[in-house]
Amino acid sequence: MKVMGIVAGRHNGNSEIAVKEALLACQEAGAECTLVNLFDYNILPCTGCEGCTMSMGDVAQGKGEYKGCVLKEKDDVDKLISAMQTMDGVIIACPTYDLMPSSMYTRFAQRFLAYEQAFLLKIGTLKEDKHCVAGLIAVGGSCHDWQGLTLETMAASMFTQSIQVVDQYMVTRVGRPGNVLLREDHLERCHKMGENIIKAIQTPVAERGWLGDPDLGLCPNCHGGLIFRGEEHWDGIQFPFECAVCGAGGDIVKEDGKVKFVLAENGLCRDRNVDKCRDLHLDEIIETRIHFFQNMGEVQEKYGKYRELKFQSV
Repeated sequence: MKVMGIVAGRHNGNSEIAVKEALLACQEAGAECTLVNLFDYNILPCTGCEGCTMSMGDVAQGKGEYKGCVLKEKDDVDKLISAMQTMDGVIIACPTYDLMPSSMYTRFAQRFLAYEQAFLLKIGTLKEDKHCVAGLIAVGGSCHDWQGLTLETMAASMFTQSIQVVDQYMVTRVGRPGNVLLREDHLERCHKMGENIIKAIQTPVAERGWLGDPDLGLCPNCHGGLIFRGEEHWDGIQFPFECAVCGAGGDIVKEDGKVKFVLAENGLCRDRNVDKCRDLHLDEIIETRIHFFQNMGEVQEKYGKYRELKFQSV
């Protein structure tokens, strides 16, 4: 068993301590453990060049070959993701800034698209799914009300790598570096996360499921807490409400005085955790691209106004 801990916070801070405690449990179970702190690596931001999806689209249409991210020779992201893709499990901890994960984590995660496993499987560049599992830890100085987007954002970054999230936990009330050392309950829960990761790895893929708090989040599929009013999908499917993280569709009902999100009969047809559901997005990208190039003349005609439009900068 191989497990990687990924820290997106300062050295010896609460996020790093939380991951180390979780890795201790993995190590005790016989796993080979690796720990990386993203601050030790050169991670360039995604430039939005669309080179990866354009190339994947070409290969899907029988043209050319996929060469990966245009930045892969310029920083350490390829090395990090290549190592991550050999793991059976990952445990990631990230501090919360203004309700969201730190920019260090999002900078790293937003480079994942060039390594999108569902797309690579679809075009034949990747031959098999590693079936990696993950535990996610959000760290913050206050309570859930000041960490409301962190776990969901981290979870949303996992499906691009076809990583199944089996546990999530929110470390609260730890405002100073090392503050978590005064909270034995948090350390015990992080240790339990490590045990859950090992349990998931040792469970046959088809039988793996959620091992975290059963009451976490409203979504019964991914346990995310962000449910929004549904809108029409690309292919016309629409649900009354959807999970913002996994895309599960259903309705909000009240049972025994409690609000619940109940999945529709076809509510998992666009489940982003499933490769075959997610690779439909590559079809959408290809269709958008074709439409764009078919109408390039109109685009160029209208572009002039905005190319010439100038405003004072700082």
